[in-house]
Amino acid sequence: MKIIFHSKFKDVYASDPAAKAGRMEAILKELEGKYDFVEPEPATQQDLKRVHSQRHIDSIRKNPHLYEIACLSAGGAILASELAMKGQPSFALIRPPGHHASYDSSWGFCFFNNIAVALAKLKAENKIKKALILDIDLHFGDGTANIFAGTEIRYFHPEADKSEEFIELIESVLQKEIYDVLAVSAGFDRGVEDWGGQLSSEDYFTIGRLIKQSAEKICQGRRFAVLEGGYNHKVLGKNVKAFIDGLS
Repeated sequence: MKIIFHSKFKDVYASDPAAKAGRMEAILKELEGKYDFVEPEPATQQDLKRVHSQRHIDSIRKNPHLYEIACLSAGGAILASELAMKGQPSFALIRPPGHHASYDSSWGFCFFNNIAVALAKLKAENKIKKALILDIDLHFGDGTANIFAGTEIRYFHPEADKSEEFIELIESVLQKEIYDVLAVSAGFDRGVEDWGGQLSSEDYFTIGRLIKQSAEKICQGRRFAVLEGGYNHKVLGKNVKAFIDGLS
């Protein structure tokens, strides 16, 4: 398991909860010394234009600091996806998050759609035809769903009131088809002590392990995840580590 990370992700680039000081450090505290870290390169204009309009890209570029980190975040997702295709499962410890970014707009602390940029690049390079995106964030990733609507890249966001039902929904979708790669929008704001109040650290480990086991059946083990939400710094690192321990 490789952790994709760059020191720039510690920067406070906006005033929203995803950009808050200490968020990355809370996760690093749990992961450093336990997993191998790899630095990404920024996504290129060509990478971004596969899923975003030039108008949208230019609107983010008006803030050079934000643009730099947003490109680096998308690049982190690209690197994670490329490693996954080589048989190396990866977790992109990146920010800003991405799943609320659509072709021509964004909201919800997102700017570029990291996971969409990564998968679109794989598809453009003929490395994949079909992919499954599993989004375990508390919120529906409208941007991802919009970008890939009507394509062979499927988006699934389970919704349930109980953790057992949530995990059952994940298990059911992972058994249906064969894909080239399994991508996870890994949000942790559904946690018991986070906004959603639902999933425990043990649940995140179970979900990670389920994804690993299913990936070995449906996509030759090819799997990667990118960080989305998760805002309680006291538990965020533990939940992320539990998920990665299951996924690795």
